[in-house]
Amino acid sequence: MSITSTAIPETRQRDVARALCAVLPAHCVLWRLEDTRPYECDGLAAYRQAPMIVALPESEAQVLAVLNVCRELQVPIVPRGAGTGLSGGAMPIAAGVVLSTAKLNRIVRLDAYSRTAVVQPGVRNLAISEAAAPHGLYYAPDPSSQIACTIGGNVAENSGGVHCLKYGLTVHNVLRVRIATIDGDIIELGSEGLDAPGLDLLAVFIGSEGMLGIVTEVTVKLVPKPAVQRVIMASFGDIVAGANAVARVIAAGIIPAGLEMMDQTSSRMVEPFVHAGYDLDAAAILLCEADGTPEEVEDEIARMAAVLREAGATAIAVSETEQERLRFWSGRKNAFPAAGRISPDYYCMDGTIPRKNLAQVLAGIAQMEVKYGLRCANVFHAGDGNLHPLILFDANQADELARAEAFGAEILALCVAVGGTITGEHGVGIEKIDSMCVQFRPAELAAFFGVKRAFDPASLLNPDKAIPTLHRCAEFGRMRVTDGVLPHPDLPRF
Repeated sequence: MSITSTAIPETRQRDVARALCAVLPAHCVLWRLEDTRPYECDGLAAYRQAPMIVALPESEAQVLAVLNVCRELQVPIVPRGAGTGLSGGAMPIAAGVVLSTAKLNRIVRLDAYSRTAVVQPGVRNLAISEAAAPHGLYYAPDPSSQIACTIGGNVAENSGGVHCLKYGLTVHNVLRVRIATIDGDIIELGSEGLDAPGLDLLAVFIGSEGMLGIVTEVTVKLVPKPAVQRVIMASFGDIVAGANAVARVIAAGIIPAGLEMMDQTSSRMVEPFVHAGYDLDAAAILLCEADGTPEEVEDEIARMAAVLREAGATAIAVSETEQERLRFWSGRKNAFPAAGRISPDYYCMDGTIPRKNLAQVLAGIAQMEVKYGLRCANVFHAGDGNLHPLILFDANQADELARAEAFGAEILALCVAVGGTITGEHGVGIEKIDSMCVQFRPAELAAFFGVKRAFDPASLLNPDKAIPTLHRCAEFGRMRVTDGVLPHPDLPRF
């Protein structure tokens, strides 16, 4: 759906464009509708809004200049990387400026001895690993969109990937960020050393979705490429058994490099697309990867296989070559595009739960499929409980988008109810802003506002994203009680 554009006085657009053209080359300022239209949404394409202007600075100094213009003219700014985000975090504001960091795309320095890389925010995630490969190193976080997503966007959303169980999210792999503030200053958070004095503002900033400042440079950790990587593909005749097997692997003291799960709907969705060799009769498939030295991998594969058999695996296949390993992973990596082959639209959710509750939540999602009359394909980072249900719908049908949204909101409410959270790596954006009311108390929301005000007193950076007002939470609370999904018990109701 498109959000109706607010009428913008031509004089306002002209004044802002003129001011930006004074500090940027003319080709770096877009204001005609045909030029700004490609920026109207990110990966959450259900919501669209053409921005007033798009600014494409080519240097840190130009980023500061854009911020100064927008601060002086009180124009909202929506930061944007590659636009691959799935929560609407980069959706524009009609009377605002989209500030794209796509042209800041240099790898500034790669130090194989310290195992670090200093990169600009527009550098693609995969490009870091490609540059580090000759040194036997790589950058560990690997979102499914890593061929296109940029490190600046990864920092904004605290992105993860299929290997996040062992190697962590973006926050665990970034040492330092250089930031342009709305006040026109450059600050650095973190350090290339093991520790930095003062408060850990680096962890506060990573995942802040462009609401606190604009990233201009990032120092990331690089890790040695494992000598050997092999993956087990285990089939289960029952999805509950598959979910319980995840907990049993971790309980056995094994931390796989990757531990992913796909239900039968997902497997049958991706197999014709990538021909990964999946067992289409299985109710669930687990992909469990081991990496390290040949001896370490041999031992871990044997231990994992034993646990999986004891957990009820009906079939186990182990990759024998690198090509076969990549083929096994190709289905999981291509789950999202494969959904487009079987459904006109899909709504990708992102919640995180305790591993022990995987079976319970999957059973709840199955009940919701009946309730809302929509199919749901489940793919997720099973090792850390990060769910990615893909709700399949047809936006051409009058009420299916609304049903998909209600379905997604109920999944997130269930995640919170079992002790989880409303997001794992996609961020909040516009998609989950109301669901924050399910998880957080008024005092917690007020603390979030406090951090926002400290960095951005005028609320010009990505305003109206991720922090709902108490009034909005109250309205959401009334709506969700009507729908049968209870908000947080401590939320006020007006």
